[in-house]
Amino acid sequence: MERLSIVVPCFNEEETAEHFYQAASAVCAALPGVETEFIFVDDGSRDRTLPILKELAGRDRRVRWLALSRNFGKEAALLAGLEHARGDYVAVMDADLQDPPELLPQLLEAVRGEGYDCAAVRRVDRKGEPPIRSWFARQFYKLINKMSRTEIVDGARDYRLMTRQMADAVARLTEYNRFSKGIFSWVGFRTKWVETENVERAAGESKWSFFKLLLYALDGIIAFSTAPLAVASVLGLVFCVIAFFAIIFVIVRQLLWGGSAFGWPSLVCIILFLAGVQLFCIGIVGQYLAKTYLEVKKRPIYILRESGGGSGDEKQG
Repeated sequence: MERLSIVVPCFNEEETAEHFYQAASAVCAALPGVETEFIFVDDGSRDRTLPILKELAGRDRRVRWLALSRNFGKEAALLAGLEHARGDYVAVMDADLQDPPELLPQLLEAVRGEGYDCAAVRRVDRKGEPPIRSWFARQFYKLINKMSRTEIVDGARDYRLMTRQMADAVARLTEYNRFSKGIFSWVGFRTKWVETENVERAAGESKWSFFKLLLYALDGIIAFSTAPLAVASVLGLVFCVIAFFAIIFVIVRQLLWGGSAFGWPSLVCIILFLAGVQLFCIGIVGQYLAKTYLEVKKRPIYILRESGGGSGDEKQG
């Protein structure tokens, strides 16, 4: 019998972990010819998430849990789950039930029956989100697809079901600055997109504030596009050309009319403007340099503190 591994990153999900397990278990029980294992990754939760996961593992041998030494972020937790998944197929889901378990049979059929390497979910609306957040999200997808050769589908979620081959390919990309939506697309493979409406959290509050999403979007742009560096270079070239012709104009005007080179207030404004452009360009370069700095240090993406479940034994890491 084939095995399906379901990777579930968790951070302060004490209110939703049990609900997710019950809903996903009911759906998985009806999957034909497939046995399921759940891999819950506790990403340094500060509530009762880990005790609840241990309790689930005690009741169900299909449940395994990984506890990271601290909060490394969802991307690191996702990688940890992929590296520990043992199934022929690997699914990635959120614990807040915004990824409907009812779609699992459809995703599995696309991979097993239709020959796709991956079946992924994209939401076709953003009902329940603040309008300003939805607007920025749409602009992000438009911008990054213009700047990057890696296509990132608008509304794409991390919720997907992959073959073992694709899951291994994703896990092999051990870059420190991870942007999974881009990585899933970059590795290639044939992907079928399944559309669904936006679903609100079953309980609790989202861990993604507007500011965190903005930083995540910037990470995605930097990780999959060098266009901002080109923009900085073009801006520098444009202003050099403008400055050259401005100097010629001032000299000619001084020679023809005399006394026309005065006007220090306008000069100060120009200097401040150009200084701002220079700092902006330096900031762009600095972002790429910072990401490079983090990569070359070769620090582990996550540290596993302990794990257990499945066979019933716990391991200290």
